[in-house]
Amino acid sequence: MSALVIGSTGKTGRRILSRLTDLGHPVRGVSRRTDIVFDWERPETWSAALEGIDAAYVCYYSDLAVPGAPGVIEAFAEKAASAGVERLVLLSGRGEHQAENCEDIIRESGLGWTIVRAGWFAQNFDEGDLRQDVVDGTIALSAGETPEPFVDAEDIADVAAAAMVDERHAGRVYDVTGPRLLTFHDAAAMLTEASGRPVRYMPLTDAQFRAALAEHPYGEFLADLCAEVFDGRNAHLGTGVQDAIGREPRSFADYCAAAEAAGAWR
Repeated sequence: MSALVIGSTGKTGRRILSRLTDLGHPVRGVSRRTDIVFDWERPETWSAALEGIDAAYVCYYSDLAVPGAPGVIEAFAEKAASAGVERLVLLSGRGEHQAENCEDIIRESGLGWTIVRAGWFAQNFDEGDLRQDVVDGTIALSAGETPEPFVDAEDIADVAAAAMVDERHAGRVYDVTGPRLLTFHDAAAMLTEASGRPVRYMPLTDAQFRAALAEHPYGEFLADLCAEVFDGRNAHLGTGVQDAIGREPRSFADYCAAAEAAGAWR
């Protein structure tokens, strides 16, 4: 099996690339910065990436909730089918209405498919925009007191890599979460304990959050996305990790300890 990992330098993609390489599968990692360039905004780059590929991990940048994403995903699925790809593994956004539209497109593509549906990555606190907030000591978001089942990107990678190489995962939707619901206050307390530096969560109103993001290039989108997913719709646990690979998901506390040991916030 020849595998394609789109977004191979990102949080999930680089982990999946590593797993497939370790398993001995021929794998091609692509992004806007690889030798074989893949750019979602430049469809002319897709053909070279898809050449000779059997299964593809589809991670859409920046998010399936971005306006216009369904049209791009539909065009990509058609291109993949014409290139002879047999299976798509889609990383989808948990609780995102437009992501569900993209899931439907993949299901109806005529290709084999697996959906890996994930919410808030634990790694957002050390590999994403919130790393500096942790270092500075204040995480300011419009999440209120809504609990979130933070999911470890390592678990997402394990599930997605299994789906890429094993046909038993065909036609499955895996709702991947961590093992506990935690508020951002809970997360801040665990980050404090692991890092040894004081970290607090400061809830913002929607208006305050939008004002704070006024200079961010994706500010309006991020504010709209948070308003959508932090209304409580994701405040429940999934069993995707258990169903796909037969073990319990990693805890947020374990993530914090591993990130600190790796020097994430130093």
